[in-house]
Amino acid sequence: MLSLNRLSFRSIPGKIYAVRSFSMSTRTFTAASKLKPTDLNQNTLEAKYAVRGRIPIKADELHQKILSDPTDHGLPFDNIISANIGNPQQLDQKPLTWYRQVLSILQYPKLLDHTDVFPEDVIARAKYLLDHTGSLGAYSHSQGNLGIRKSVAKFITNRDDGHVADPSNIFLTSGASAAVSYLLQILSKDTKSGFLIPIPQYPLYTATIALNNSKPIGYFLDESHHWSTNPEQIRSLIKENQAEGVDIKALVVINPGNPTGSILSRDDIVDLIDIAAEYGIVLISDEVYQENVFESGGGKFVSMKKVLSELLLENEAKYSNVQLASLHSTSKGVSGECGQRGGYMELVGFAPAVKDVIFKLASINLCSVVSGQALMELMINPPQPGSPSYEVYHAETSKIHNDLQTRSTALYEAFSEMTDISCNKPQGAMYLFPKLNFTKATYPELFLEANEFEVPVDELYCMKLLERTGICCVPGSGFGQVPDTFHLRTTFLPPGKEWVDRWAKFHEEFVHEYKK
Repeated sequence: MLSLNRLSFRSIPGKIYAVRSFSMSTRTFTAASKLKPTDLNQNTLEAKYAVRGRIPIKADELHQKILSDPTDHGLPFDNIISANIGNPQQLDQKPLTWYRQVLSILQYPKLLDHTDVFPEDVIARAKYLLDHTGSLGAYSHSQGNLGIRKSVAKFITNRDDGHVADPSNIFLTSGASAAVSYLLQILSKDTKSGFLIPIPQYPLYTATIALNNSKPIGYFLDESHHWSTNPEQIRSLIKENQAEGVDIKALVVINPGNPTGSILSRDDIVDLIDIAAEYGIVLISDEVYQENVFESGGGKFVSMKKVLSELLLENEAKYSNVQLASLHSTSKGVSGECGQRGGYMELVGFAPAVKDVIFKLASINLCSVVSGQALMELMINPPQPGSPSYEVYHAETSKIHNDLQTRSTALYEAFSEMTDISCNKPQGAMYLFPKLNFTKATYPELFLEANEFEVPVDELYCMKLLERTGICCVPGSGFGQVPDTFHLRTTFLPPGKEWVDRWAKFHEEFVHEYKK
């Protein structure tokens, strides 16, 4: 510790200055203890995120073991297949040329001096975005750049057959996750605030609800009818919870479905909008997989905004107070730009004062990632037929989409042939959610072992799959499921067929080991 001994004055001709002299002294004390989990916000301890939970953590450990000694790691496989998360570019999906050419100019505008390197439409779009953003290194408006929001509004209007979107209702966000955080944060008034979420659901929702100390209320999707919704069940849940003093704030819809890979019909969507209109609860429509639709699965995406717009034309009095927040992202589709963190949220029917609160949260965060904003504009406003970049863009995106459809079918067919597994055919998104038809009667040793390790049966299956094959997926218990049922979620993003064959061989051996 420094202590002041004295203050003296010295002078030179024309100047006087003070000189402080110091000496060192010591103090003895007992070192304070480090923080413990009990010292933390308990809501953060309650939040769980299975997509990067226990099994992915174990997968990382095994991956590091392989890297530390590639020739003598002692594992029965030489690589980890990360099928636990929708992260396309981690699994060899190439970035689209259109995106990266424009972004490279935005990051380094001096490239405009070399116009012979890029197609004309790339140069033109980069100049347009630079004119609107000034620099990717500068903050934007907290709601997002107006020029980009206008492009998003035009995209939504065209997608929804002319039902107009207003740029003032659009927030550019750092992925759809930021939008979810804003919405659940402002709606979580107290511990009695309830949120209806689909089961199975993407664990972002249960984690964010836990962080806000609110109440998740799961409504079960109907697996026997391709994971459709049951409006009567939802109404019953609303009435039961209201009777217990729970204030239902929002109904979350994930369409196309994560983790189910299903797509809601227009009739399903009408039922959900009717519930929102009847009970005055907010609709949160997570539509980040709207471009991941597979003809082979028979699904067809229709936006919640489009259906609401049509219902408003039919009966404005009935639907005028419906509050809808629709979410989209650059992470999925054929973009796969997860790390760029681009997204948007469109608000419809919200009171101005409520929208002001959302704007305040966006302002506290200053703005979303500006390169992500630019990427969103590139995604929703791609090269058109006849433009210099169109042929390359069309070839790249078509290949990605066709590859995803082919892989989804191949994995679905593989599951269909495995003993005691059933699976709905994927209609969209990037996932399958097969059911493990294991019972205590037919797999008694498996249930005993799961009980011994105090883990669900599906988690034990996924851990053994990882340890024996290197394939990392997530147990259905991390997403929610009907009691006494067992599932797993896997992406079909990994290329090739070898890993699917590896899984089929493991499953055959697993059944032989455990089935009575």
